[in-house]
Amino acid sequence: MQSEPPARSRSGRPRAVPATSDDAAFNDILSVLGKQLGNAAEATDPRGRRKLKGVTFEYETDARSVHTMAGTAGYSLASNWFTQLLAQLSVANSITKSQLCVFLYVAGGQVPGTGIAEYTQQEITDGLNKLAAQKPEAKKITRPTVNRAIRALCDYNWVERVGNGRIRLNVTLWFQGNSTSQQEVLAEIANQHGHDPEAFPYSIGPEGPHQEEFDFGADTYGRGERAG
Repeated sequence: MQSEPPARSRSGRPRAVPATSDDAAFNDILSVLGKQLGNAAEATDPRGRRKLKGVTFEYETDARSVHTMAGTAGYSLASNWFTQLLAQLSVANSITKSQLCVFLYVAGGQVPGTGIAEYTQQEITDGLNKLAAQKPEAKKITRPTVNRAIRALCDYNWVERVGNGRIRLNVTLWFQGNSTSQQEVLAEIANQHGHDPEAFPYSIGPEGPHQEEFDFGADTYGRGERAG
């Protein structure tokens, strides 16, 4: 005699099994989660948000513009130590006026992210004389003086020549670009100089504080100071 199959509902689907105490607890959890999700949905529904009154928003039109600088050439990052050293060397007559002027002009003309200024010596000369040319009585710097200044700056490891019309700044002193670009330039320099810690750009001069260690000639402060 065969046993009869379980009874089915008239709809043809199995009847619901009575819930156990464990199932009841599980349903309670689902109920709580459902309410929480419902609240979250209401919060994200823009139709349920409150309108703010009297609120103003400020935003930067260009995300790259983080400083307000004079001129249109952007800005560079400079070592604070080196900036003060420039002033100290100038006061101590340990660098010439022409060396200081040539360095500052070249430093301000870097191609962003490279540490390189694309100037010939004649372009540096003409650039430095731009204002002086407007005054007939003003002293002007000459190309030979610029040449001597660049040689001295190379000896100090403030700059180095990297080809005709190309001068590389010591990017640990002065750099136009972000930190990633600077690290890439430093890695390139290290490879070119055999990773020598005493070579460019890490050995920074002038080494001595005494003026007599240098041959300043007519360009020295306090000695018939002349730029050319």
